[in-house]
Amino acid sequence: MSLLIPLYVHPAQDPGAWHRLITAAARTYAVVLNPASGPGAAPDPAYTAAARALRTAGARLLGYVDTDYGTRDRAAITEDVRRHRLWYRTDGCFLDRVTATAEGLPDCRRLVRELRRLGTGGVVLNPGVHPAPGYARLADLTVTFEGHWSTYVSAFTRPSWAARQPPDRICHLVYGVPAALVPLAVRTARERGAGVCGPVTGEGPNPWAGLSPALEFSDGVRG
Repeated sequence: MSLLIPLYVHPAQDPGAWHRLITAAARTYAVVLNPASGPGAAPDPAYTAAARALRTAGARLLGYVDTDYGTRDRAAITEDVRRHRLWYRTDGCFLDRVTATAEGLPDCRRLVRELRRLGTGGVVLNPGVHPAPGYARLADLTVTFEGHWSTYVSAFTRPSWAARQPPDRICHLVYGVPAALVPLAVRTARERGAGVCGPVTGEGPNPWAGLSPALEFSDGVRG
């Protein structure tokens, strides 16, 4: 199982978490960098240093970019991706709040194709739910679940098209996981066809302010 790590806390606010992440970099699929709900208006020296250390440790870096469910201007999205790459030398992008409907698929396809033409490496789509068939073919990885542990264990369903996807193309991000049940969350993701996951114990409004305890597992592997 590979771990996708969105760590949405400033390195100066929790340097210990970033240090632990750097030491565990080889056990991650990728780390999502999110200085300011995107790259921000200017380079952040703390994130520049953290990104450099993560790269040296072998981590793959993804720049966080909000698409606002297809309503955000495409030029603004591509500019965010460009800034991430220029300032933090990211390897790809994490497109958050992606549309999930069949009607939104053509625009999402055009966006991903443009990002590829501009030299973007890995593309991760996060609709947070199972999107209409076709989205998963656009990306290197698609987040088909983002939500609370209680929902994950009680209301998760998987459409037939998702069951046919290679596990290394599917990710589940689960928050609110009781610490003792994090190993179970990892096993559950694997059983549900996700080769990448990111279980955290945090709750809203920002459950991603802390590291996944799964990083401590000795059998974590990079995807």
